Amino acid sequence: MRPFLLLATRADDEPADAEYEAFLLRTGLDASDLVRCRLEAGPMPRIDLEDYSGILVGGSPFNTTTVHKSATQQRVEAEFDALLDRVVAEDFPFLGACYGIGTLARHQGAHIDSTYAEEVDAPEITLTPQGLADPLCAGMAPAFRAFVAHNDAITVAPPHMVVLATSPSCPVQMMRVKDNLYATQFHPELDGEFFAHRQGFYADHGYFDPEALPEIQAWTRAQDVSGSWHVLRNFVERYAR
Repeated sequence: MRPFLLLATRADDEPADAEYEAFLLRTGLDASDLVRCRLEAGPMPRIDLEDYSGILVGGSPFNTTTVHKSATQQRVEAEFDALLDRVVAEDFPFLGACYGIGTLARHQGAHIDSTYAEEVDAPEITLTPQGLADPLCAGMAPAFRAFVAHNDAITVAPPHMVVLATSPSCPVQMMRVKDNLYATQFHPELDGEFFAHRQGFYADHGYFDPEALPEIQAWTRAQDVSGSWHVLRNFVERYAR
């Protein structure tokens, strides 16, 4: 099997490694079948799409709407734009989570701002009629819970973008472009323990009151978000080649 490629941007080793572990667990892949590239550490290498089954993008401390972006974030965004030019043109299998929805949506002309930002939560997310019919949502309940925490989100989706899942607090929780490019605002890789671990590293990033960290971590560990995990396993099962 050709491996999948995980494009990551977390600068701290511990949360970066935990994210990779979470993606391995939820996809069912082993390390040889999920190649990780940490873009914050250096320029994106030349990616030959024929070498991979698909591309995954994880979350990030970067925000799409940040006004004063670091040189690293500017480089990463330019590299994503160049890659997505090819990925979209070829309708190549792509699944972005959280920051990943920002990269794809920005490339496709969506309006993104802080209107639908969400603090740490596990909201009820509902599949749209299009989502109920989509193969990446196979096996999912019409309504499920998933972890979120983000400072910006899609406010206006372009007409060609298909909304697959929505929630009262964030209208675009999952979307598709063409046939094979997907993204979720929620985190389909996380369970309560992984998310609580991550919260400890990003307590001062504006997602919640840092003084409330112990209570938030306890709440997080008690949540059942297993219904959201189908997305990653379905992506791998559909596109492995």
